[in-house]
Amino acid sequence: MSRALAAALLWVLCILPMPVLRALGAVLGELLYLLLARRRRVGLTNLRLCFPDWPARQHTRVLRRHFRELACTLLAYGKLYWGSEALLRRLVRVEGEEHLLAHAGQRAVILLSPHFIGLDFAGLRLGIDHPGAGLYSSQRGVFHALIMTIRQRLARRERLLIRRGDGLRPVVKALRQKIPFYYLPDQDLGPKESVFVPFFGIPTATVPALSRLASLSDAAVIPVITRLEGQHFVCRIFPAWDDFPGKDALADARRMNAFIEEQILLAPSQYWWLHRRFKTRPAGEPSLY
Repeated sequence: MSRALAAALLWVLCILPMPVLRALGAVLGELLYLLLARRRRVGLTNLRLCFPDWPARQHTRVLRRHFRELACTLLAYGKLYWGSEALLRRLVRVEGEEHLLAHAGQRAVILLSPHFIGLDFAGLRLGIDHPGAGLYSSQRGVFHALIMTIRQRLARRERLLIRRGDGLRPVVKALRQKIPFYYLPDQDLGPKESVFVPFFGIPTATVPALSRLASLSDAAVIPVITRLEGQHFVCRIFPAWDDFPGKDALADARRMNAFIEEQILLAPSQYWWLHRRFKTRPAGEPSLY
């Protein structure tokens, strides 16, 4: 697909109201659930591991809802690409912005944003008033250019996008300049960059960079969780964590994972279950997939 054709498709999606996108997303999500057998297996495996006490039908029900909500979210990317500032302010409701304002411009801030399906909506919406830095990984084909365009739109000044492979130095530099850093912490990046700490009781490869970044830059860690609720995305900003980082990086990583668990339990279908979160295993343990 060419970039022009993709942009045209996003324009059509942009003008459709959210109730229509929710209806289309429900149909598309059910279709993707049936067609994407590999991703379906990954999602069901993740849910079975994290919620072993659930009956099998509940795992299936939550995953099917996840596909429907994810499909709606992807369709709504047309509004991220073409929508005006006024549209984005209506589409994404921000709660708890006072927690960010209490530190912004005075202290380094790490916006801790786990992989809930609405994270890009929070990134663009917060970037209007609080342009900051973020990591990116290269995407395939035209999608890379589209995503990079979305992440630079509407900010009062150009956002700083740092390639994931460039390490922590440019991130620390940005934080020391009081540029907010939008940090996605919960992916399996392999054994080299990870420690094993519990996530839903499972030893899980977890990147311990959060406490190191906070220590090097004296940054406040402010969690941000974004969910699709009705016809809107709701971006909730939490108070900055007290006593973080602590003296033990492993304890800090456990604290981060425990917070993510708490938020998942409030809306299990909206976490990104299609990623092989438990791919990397401790030495000698077999693959869970």
